[in-house]
Amino acid sequence: MEARERDGLWYIDSQTATLLFSYKVKRVLFSGETSYQRVEIVETYDFGKCLIIDGKIQSSTLDEWVYHEALVHPSMIAHPKPTRVLVIGGGEGATLREVLKHPSVEEAFMVELDRKVVEMVKEHMAELPQGAFDHPKTRLHFEEGRSFLERQPDGFFDVIIVDVTDPLEGSPSIPLYTQEFYRLAARKLSSQGLLVTQASPFFYNLDLHARIYQTMASVFPVAASYRAEVPAYVSTWGFVVGSKGPNPETLTPEEVDRRLAERGLTSLKFYDGQAHLGMFSKPKHVRRMLEEKAILSTDENPVSMPV
Repeated sequence: MEARERDGLWYIDSQTATLLFSYKVKRVLFSGETSYQRVEIVETYDFGKCLIIDGKIQSSTLDEWVYHEALVHPSMIAHPKPTRVLVIGGGEGATLREVLKHPSVEEAFMVELDRKVVEMVKEHMAELPQGAFDHPKTRLHFEEGRSFLERQPDGFFDVIIVDVTDPLEGSPSIPLYTQEFYRLAARKLSSQGLLVTQASPFFYNLDLHARIYQTMASVFPVAASYRAEVPAYVSTWGFVVGSKGPNPETLTPEEVDRRLAERGLTSLKFYDGQAHLGMFSKPKHVRRMLEEKAILSTDENPVSMPV
């Protein structure tokens, strides 16, 4: 963040090396370094409270429901009956919150590297998890997600949701965007299992999104790219799903709405059948980029974004 003498404090978000966006801050609720990253929670004039990690907005109270419903529900709805779900990352607890809305879920595992993020969210942004951390179905672990997954039985999870930070250079999230990780996750998924990950902005990092998609497609028999408009991110945001069976992209709006109704999820704020149709509909230049051969992300040569 940067202080300006004339008009107070502003949060400066770097989209690229040559493009900055700034948000005026009402007050700083927390600012500090953890063992893994820089964490800030600020209240802004336009987006409400914001969780910022390593200079990037992760969630704002104004529109976090768009991102979290988009990340969680297409894969959860595609699975016929998700009972064991794993969230990797998602320190603000909102991804876990959305998972727990599905009545078939018996156990919701959440693995977060940074305990301090969860503590600060509980103190300053409790409206995001809405008690999800303490839900009786929640199994909360504080460790590195890939190491946790390696210890789990094969075929154990129905859905794995990767809600970690962007793969910025030097970030601990980078190993969660590689072919080796997706192969590991595929082994840990049940026969109809799905893995979904947030996958960077379409406008600023479409090439990175395409690499993640192509890497997912190299592991899973079904892979799909989709998007959602998240105002606080100042870009169309990308997601990629890999599946061992169901294909969320082929679900019709009517089928999505039917499954949502069966699960008692008709009160969602963003996601429904019509939204689903738009999310998986991509413009021509994006489709072309996804079809072009990309360099796969591997442990030896992972995707990364410049800081």
